[in-house]
Amino acid sequence: MRQHPRPRGHQLALRPGPGRRPGRGAPVLSRPERARRAGVRCCLVTTHPTPPATPSLVVVTEAVEVAAVEALLDHLPRTEPVTWLRNGEGMVGWGVAARVRTSGSTRFRDADKWWSELCDQAQVRDEVDEPGTGLVAFGSFAFADHPGDSVLTVPSVLLGRRGSVAWRTTVHVAGAPTPADVEVEPVVAPTGVLFSDGALDGETWMGVVADAVDRINAGDLEKVVLARDLIATADAEVDVRAPVAHLATHYPTCWTFHVDGMFGATPEMLVRRERGLVTSRVLAGTIRRTGDDERDLALAATLARSSKDLEEHEYAVRSVADALEPHCSSMNVPESPFVLHLPNVMHLATDVNGVVHDAATVSSLRLAESLHPSAAVGGTPTPVAVALIAEIEGMDRGRYAGPVGWIDADGDGEWGIALRSASVEGAQVRLFAGCGIVGDSAPEAELAESQAKFVPVRDAVTGA
Repeated sequence: MRQHPRPRGHQLALRPGPGRRPGRGAPVLSRPERARRAGVRCCLVTTHPTPPATPSLVVVTEAVEVAAVEALLDHLPRTEPVTWLRNGEGMVGWGVAARVRTSGSTRFRDADKWWSELCDQAQVRDEVDEPGTGLVAFGSFAFADHPGDSVLTVPSVLLGRRGSVAWRTTVHVAGAPTPADVEVEPVVAPTGVLFSDGALDGETWMGVVADAVDRINAGDLEKVVLARDLIATADAEVDVRAPVAHLATHYPTCWTFHVDGMFGATPEMLVRRERGLVTSRVLAGTIRRTGDDERDLALAATLARSSKDLEEHEYAVRSVADALEPHCSSMNVPESPFVLHLPNVMHLATDVNGVVHDAATVSSLRLAESLHPSAAVGGTPTPVAVALIAEIEGMDRGRYAGPVGWIDADGDGEWGIALRSASVEGAQVRLFAGCGIVGDSAPEAELAESQAKFVPVRDAVTGA
């Protein structure tokens, strides 16, 4: 078995999976056969033939020593990297064993169907058998139905760590060689970075905010989240590992991600599904930190008592609970939020929990579809706010504020919202920031707030 190379000549030490002796792996089985052996009733019904473009993959997951992957980002090459990290744990991968792009109103369902077919055909040997092992895809989905593509990609090599468990997965098309070892080049920080306006300059965007305030005061809606973009141009192609590492270091409690050119560090977990248990973290109601701990505690108490913020938060929580309820046999919705402290802001937060009716038919990706777009990225009422965004915002959000995360062959996975994020192509990085607009919002203040929200990713790009 080929082993993963480490920089400076180190090798990953393989260790036997739970209940297995060294040198003895699990048999390679298809998903229907694995289900049959586990005692799960499995009925194969032929409807439409699988498209010939769906490859048959060979997947091998082996346990490795935790110490060998303690710094996951150190293993990441420059070519085709993917990441999903929080507090130093998670997954990184590289290469592309399979990929699909979808678009339009069926983008989630089309991707989920492709994923199900891919898993059905895969031959998997998984010595670890944890969420995130075996066959795993990373995804990033467009905010709106049109325009813009969404993507689901399976890396050729994946390294993961979760508590005391660590693993390495290789994936290749049947008949093709196992992915070759790759050299981990030194990370190159962007240089000569210059910033310029995105789709709208500041003055024009303030006009959009004023228009939204008029609509809100006319009774059309209560709140709308308006976004704007900022363009950063470096003097050479951007090595995305540099801003990703910066975000992972400075925002460890957020989920740091990179999928197909979309990167960021999101504080918001749209949905997590693990062995049938579902969690969604709702963030609504925000106040900026001052850097003074005593003053910040006072501000947190003010936020927790703010009737306006509590009302906004309650609506967001109810919208999430209503979206999850059809898929869950039971749910737990806390009566009051807690204050989530981040380096630059504090949010009112609530974790909504549930148990899915049928884990075999409701994947984490389908749950993400049910929850998107949330009030946190659209507004209140969400359908009206999203329609207003399309009418007046004046830019294509692309995959900003869309679901981003991962899914495994059992349908488990984690999907965050692509906030505090940017897209990168060549030497250009497009940064995004959104602001919640209400009836008393002042355009000048919202412009200043958007500039402040650019700072985390702006600093990540410049290395500040």
